[in-house]
This record gives sequence, structure tokens and C-alpha cells, in this order.
Amino acid sequence: MRHSRNKGVGGVRRVDTKYTQFVAREEMSLIDFVMKSLNGISRTKAKGILSGGGVLVEHNVESRHDFRVMPEMIVEISKHPGGNVKGFDYSQFFDIIYEDDDVIVVNKADEVLSMGVGKNSLNMKDLLDRYFVESRQKCTAHVVHRLDARTTGLMMYAKSTEVQQLLTSDWKKTIIDRRYVAVAEGVMEKSEGSVKSWLKDTPSLKIISSKTDNGGKWAWTDWRLLKQGKDLSLVELHLHTGRKNQIRVHLSVIGHPIAGDYKYGARVDGIKRMCLHAFKLAFYQPRTHEALSFETPFPSYFLSLVK
Repeated sequence: MRHSRNKGVGGVRRVDTKYTQFVAREEMSLIDFVMKSLNGISRTKAKGILSGGGVLVEHNVESRHDFRVMPEMIVEISKHPGGNVKGFDYSQFFDIIYEDDDVIVVNKADEVLSMGVGKNSLNMKDLLDRYFVESRQKCTAHVVHRLDARTTGLMMYAKSTEVQQLLTSDWKKTIIDRRYVAVAEGVMEKSEGSVKSWLKDTPSLKIISSKTDNGGKWAWTDWRLLKQGKDLSLVELHLHTGRKNQIRVHLSVIGHPIAGDYKYGARVDGIKRMCLHAFKLAFYQPRTHEALSFETPFPSYFLSLVK
């Protein structure tokens, strides 16, 4: 077996299929030791290794971030974040709806990003990469479309760059149907309608809408009233285009912002989350071209708001 040396905080003693073993050279917190030993990985990934039980200190599992590593201590770190740890509770972040050799479809939870932004983000790509390692799959997650962090629901990820390119090269032909459900503020004046406009990014990171070409991207959303409450409405939304913040902006444009979406004009207090959920996703499997369609139940919280 080939040995190597680490010029950082510890010297590598041996490498096996699960762990790299280090000998500490100086005193520091365990999380800092993990970050530096693994070539400066992010704090989020280091936390994932620790919380998943992927670090052994003197041959015992240690998960405390502030544990003090002392000189000459032996620290063993999993080569893959959480890869050798069983029983990690993924259900708090996502549910697997469908999976084959090419794609995986998940139901994403609230406050989880589609992909990493910065060093300390909770995101589906990192979570899926960890799941793939734990389930002994030789692949990584590749983003093909996104949901806002506060939007829950169905997402699809490719398992290779090749499949990602197959899916995104002609997205309009790949996707058969995408539908959302939202709780909108106010009483809807009609039972259904359409919103069409140009959407443009601004330096403040807020999307602006215009009925005339403002240099942005053309967007089209159909909506249908499902249930009318006293002050809130349950609506289904069908996307003909997939622009950034499209549904959020379009509902705001017609005077019915999504409940909990204070960035785009929501006014009702006491809403626990942004009430937007991607409940339907239908697409052609990129290799077999089989038509696949998936739906999830509407969030019970939405239904309880619109009584």
C-alpha cells in the first residue's frame, strides 16, 4: 500500500477504503482539523462528516465540533462525507420519488437550496452526493433545473454530465409538464387566467416585470383557482416557461402575491413559510425516452390556511 504525507496539520499514517488516518501536530478544534486535513473543505461539509459519525479520535467516534485535538492524537476521517455512515436521516431534507441509472427525482423540503452557494449552504446537490456515496453509487448529482430555497416539491437531477446535457440541450422537448400549487393572498376575481410579461434581473436581485420588452426574458404562466378562502386562495400554476422567480413575480403582478413571499409584496402576517410547492413533474427519460410523470400531495399547511 502506498503511503503519503500531509504537510498541513497532521501527518498521514495510512489510507484505506474508508478512512484516512492523521496524527495531530498542534492543538485546535476538531472541525478546524477536519477542514484543514481535507485540503480546506467547507465548514458545511466538515459539519456533515462530524454529524454523520465520520470522524474517529483515538479510534472512537467523535462528533463535537469544539472537541480539542491535541498533538499526537490519532484522528481518522472518512474519505467521503458521511459515506460510511448508515442511518442518516435524509427525510428532513428530501424524499426520493423515483430513481434509475440516469436520473433521480426528489421531493425537496423548505429552506434547502438546489445547489451550493458559498461555503455554508444546505443544498440538494451536496445531500444527494452524500446519499450516492452511502448507497455505493459511483455518480454525482448534476443540476438540470432549480427551485428557490423556500419553494418545496419535485426536482430532477442527472447522475452524469452526459445525462445532464441530454436533458438540458432541448429542455422544452424534455419536459412534458410542470405544475405548482400556491397559497395566494386575497380573493381571486376570476377562476382562471394567464400572465405574460418580460422578466428582468436587477442589481437588487429582485426581478421586475414589464408588459413590453425590457431586455429581459419572455415568461408565461397560467393559473387556476382550486379553493377560495376568506383572505387566501389556493391556486394551481402551469409554467409555459421556466424563468427565475416567475410564479412569484406573476402572482404579485396580478395583485395576489404568494403568502409568505414578503420579497414580492406579501402582507399577511403569521405565515410560517413561502407557500409555493412544485407538485407535478413529467418528462421523457433521457435514454429510453419513456414518458415519466410524478405528483406529490399538496402540503397540508396550505390546505389548513385556505379553509
